[in-house]
Amino acid sequence: MTNELIINSDSSGVWIALLRDKKLVELHQEKHSNNFSVGDIYLGQVRKIMSGLNAAFVNVGYEKDAFLHYHDLGPQIRSLNKFTKARLQGGQKEDKLTDFQLEPEIVKTGKIDQVLNKNQQILVQIQKEPISSKGPRISSELSLAGRYMILVPFANQISISKKIKSFEERNRLRNLALSIKPANFGLIIRTVAEGKPVADLHKDLMILQEKWAEIHRNLASAKPPVRILSEIDRSSTMIRDLMNDNFANIVVNDQVLYEDIKSYVRQVSPDAEKIVKLHQGKQPIFDQFSINKQIKALFGKNVSLQGGSYLVIEHTEALHVIDVNSGSKATSDADQEANALMVNVEAAEEIARQLRLRDMGGIIVVDFIDQRTPQNRKKVYEKLKEEMSKDRAKHTILPMSKFGLIQITRQRVRPEMNIVTAEQCPMCKGSGEVNSSILIVDEIEQKLAYLIQTLNLTKISITAHPYISAFINKGLLLSKRWNWAWKYKCWLTVTPDQSYHMGEYYFINEVGEEIIL
Repeated sequence: MTNELIINSDSSGVWIALLRDKKLVELHQEKHSNNFSVGDIYLGQVRKIMSGLNAAFVNVGYEKDAFLHYHDLGPQIRSLNKFTKARLQGGQKEDKLTDFQLEPEIVKTGKIDQVLNKNQQILVQIQKEPISSKGPRISSELSLAGRYMILVPFANQISISKKIKSFEERNRLRNLALSIKPANFGLIIRTVAEGKPVADLHKDLMILQEKWAEIHRNLASAKPPVRILSEIDRSSTMIRDLMNDNFANIVVNDQVLYEDIKSYVRQVSPDAEKIVKLHQGKQPIFDQFSINKQIKALFGKNVSLQGGSYLVIEHTEALHVIDVNSGSKATSDADQEANALMVNVEAAEEIARQLRLRDMGGIIVVDFIDQRTPQNRKKVYEKLKEEMSKDRAKHTILPMSKFGLIQITRQRVRPEMNIVTAEQCPMCKGSGEVNSSILIVDEIEQKLAYLIQTLNLTKISITAHPYISAFINKGLLLSKRWNWAWKYKCWLTVTPDQSYHMGEYYFINEVGEEIIL
């Protein structure tokens, strides 16, 4: 299994495609205008305290105030508020917390008005980007993510990823973390730290401590609402979270972005620097790796599977619904139950891919093909769990009901990726009506006359749809082409192009450039 990260930078932003064995599994867009990214840290100001919701609304500079629930304050909120207030008032000269006196932790059953006041300045971190008409979702439990660990200010706990199963390895990592952990900071050891030496972990920690020092510096002169620390860009985030020995290529088509990514990879994983490549081919980067073709096939309402079965994906205000259809997929030597199992297992793999690809969040209901035996229903459920285990978003999957339904909840931190794959008809522009083909020829002659009589061009080439081209060239010396050439005293050629639609044509001058009318 090989991973490739293909990064396409254009005028609208940066498109990031993750390929696994040449198949598109994740697609992200980072717009140049997007000012709110998950992980960014802001100095905000409390606008409202909503006791009934046990929450507050905080101004972080977005048109809608950000939502902060009591449970998202974090146990160390009093220590964070003390640090923030001291720094804003010119105190707390050192970024290290060695001599910082921690405040008591808040209780889980407390009230937000016991911790925050209206107009109070507070450090917060973006948990969810603005979605639809809602403002950002924020937290005051700050965390700084690195490649091997996460640094948590004002905490003293050390946590090890549950995905690391070896008891000996967990103990080793815990002892290493204890030996390098700074005072009054907590550490969360990530899965990729498994088997890594202390030097790598210490280097990662130094980078995270520099981020905390940057927060300390920026806070001194800050006035809310203002961003204090920006998370690294989406492409670097994916490299940080996903890079392993299975990464074969990171290909980018922008020179500046290429240098930035190469510098970042050199910092976090020097041995992998050679896999970062600059795309210099004649084809657009997404065309060369067949990504545009996969996008067209995968983002429609209907998604085809092998052998004729397909998925129907519908979106409503409250949830997403996926219907599995067998279509023409059937085998003469297998009974209905075996055929249903085969289709459902194949669909489970594609559904897990679709959820990641479209970044679908909230509640998802999947209607599989009915199966009579509990054993077969369990096989489909286990297959879906296995495929979803590769998903980095938090999710919960309930077992299949007797009606063939599986319910999924999946964390949503960004707006869903929605790409319109249907194209507007180039002939009718969506109206359903087109001009008569004879009128197209008259239109061409009118423009030809303008080019010759007004712009004084004497040598012109017309490229058009083969049907129109054949109509103009038909009859050799009696053709419309010769008639126009004699009439307007010019050298004229008409050539067909099969890629054009019926009403498409262009005028080319003698040096091969298109004449813009």
